[in-house]
Amino acid sequence: MTAFISTMVEAWSELRIHKTRVLLALIGVALSVAVLTTVVGVGNLAREGMRADSERNGGREATLTLTASADPGSAVAPDEAKTRRVLDATVERYGFTHYSRLVRAQGRFQFPGGVQNVELTVVDPPYGTIHRVDVTQGGWFAPDDAERLAPAVVVNEAFYSAAGRPSLATNPQTTILGSTAATAVVIGVMPDQYPGAMPQAFILTEAAAAAGIGADASMGQGQEMRIWVPAGMAEELVQKLNADLTQQLPGAYVGVYRSDFAAYGDPFAMVQLMVSGIAALILLLGAVGLLNISMVTVRYRVREIGIRRSFGATSGRIFTGVMMESVVATTVAGALGVMLAVAIVKNPWVESKVAPSLDAYPAFPVEAALLGLGAAVVVGALAGAIPALVAIRVKVIDAIRF
Repeated sequence: MTAFISTMVEAWSELRIHKTRVLLALIGVALSVAVLTTVVGVGNLAREGMRADSERNGGREATLTLTASADPGSAVAPDEAKTRRVLDATVERYGFTHYSRLVRAQGRFQFPGGVQNVELTVVDPPYGTIHRVDVTQGGWFAPDDAERLAPAVVVNEAFYSAAGRPSLATNPQTTILGSTAATAVVIGVMPDQYPGAMPQAFILTEAAAAAGIGADASMGQGQEMRIWVPAGMAEELVQKLNADLTQQLPGAYVGVYRSDFAAYGDPFAMVQLMVSGIAALILLLGAVGLLNISMVTVRYRVREIGIRRSFGATSGRIFTGVMMESVVATTVAGALGVMLAVAIVKNPWVESKVAPSLDAYPAFPVEAALLGLGAAVVVGALAGAIPALVAIRVKVIDAIRF
């Protein structure tokens, strides 16, 4: 430990003596590490944004979609009530905790400007967790919302604007014109999926049944359910559920498949590979620049190294001292570069441009900071090894001739 501390102190003293040349090296390495860490941090942020978009559409990893509809080749159509009971019993038997029935429907709502058809999605409360639904005002459904006398609905911004943007605290009511008219309560507002979106709303299964809202017959859909399961068990569950439901629902077309973004592998692998390639190139450029400066520094220190050899300094001592100068310098530069990268990546403007779909931005990735510091140390060791090898070849006679 004493030898290590003395080596570090000696390296720092040499850095102070050659501070002009070292400063140039520090600037180059600090910028390289800052760019490297920023690229990795921004890549991670973009990946999270893409993941959020994918999860809103297909569900979290891993989401299974169960469908049961009439088989065109079968003369016997499946009974809807029986299909519903079979799906519910299957979920209970397997012990799934995050699942939601899913029905596409059309609802007629009374707006201040007149009656308008609205695309309704009939779901259960866990749907919001499975599909990472973002609610900007109010909240998503709670389990006891199914017991409301006035049906609860979660709507998008287009619906909210068409309804006159009522206060969710004092007057959140809207009228559903199903088989029987019902007064619904708006409990949450979501952002539109795209500019110019039409009014859309989510309603719970029990509330839709009470309001007389059924599946849209024009879509020709049967029963559908979304289940969030552990990723490692997804493939096995697909096979078991497919065989189980096919046996219990003769005459029905049964489909069980993964609908999440990772169903066919990691779609973000290419993005990660590109980011890694850019980072490696940046690291290589930083190492080459530092190596050039280190070689020049050793050329100017031939006399000093020769004198140290004449006083008995061993080759190992010379090698360690020269290399540690480079390592200490790049470590300091790396720390400065990582701090600069954190300031850039966590800037609110950068976050909003890189991942506009996120409502809560992740913390700066620790692995990016460690990668930056580790890269600085490795670059310092590699860039210092060659000059150190040159330094140990210096003889006392070289110092006299220099």
